[in-house]
Amino acid sequence: MIKEIIVVEGRDDIQAVKRAVDAEVIATGGYGFNREFLENLKVISEKRGVIILTDPDFAGDKIRREISKKLKNCKHAFLPKGKAMKNGDIGVENANSEDILEAINKARPIVTEKRIEFTQRDMIQYELTGEENARERRETLGKILGIGYGNTKQFLNRLNNYGVTRKEFLNALERMNRGNE
Repeated sequence: MIKEIIVVEGRDDIQAVKRAVDAEVIATGGYGFNREFLENLKVISEKRGVIILTDPDFAGDKIRREISKKLKNCKHAFLPKGKAMKNGDIGVENANSEDILEAINKARPIVTEKRIEFTQRDMIQYELTGEENARERRETLGKILGIGYGNTKQFLNRLNNYGVTRKEFLNALERMNRGNE
């Protein structure tokens, strides 16, 4: 598994990258990402590192520059335009798995063992799933931990893949339960 989090532009890019490598991948949602996204990404980058893989076009370059300004020590993966083009459409989602893998490997990712610190049992025990207010609890906890919101499966993956420790998790829960967001 690749240690760094790979940052792409959209959901289709996430799917394409996940077909090529075993990694945690998040999307900016295009250029319109907000300050909260950048703050979460900053926390993630300090724990795991970040590899930016955006589309080889003007918007992709602009997103790459904006994120690079805010985060130190980002790694960069680049796809040539010719390998990201399909029917006149340019984007990471159009590249084949081998080309995506090659681009990411050139960024020199750190390969690590998959980490399983948290389980579905934790999600149930701490009322992060299966409860009426579970969504709000995950949203608040994600804010405190700096990992953002995710559905139950995504949230559990982020807990395990973003380097959250058991101690950080329990402290954040305590803070959330006290109302100190």
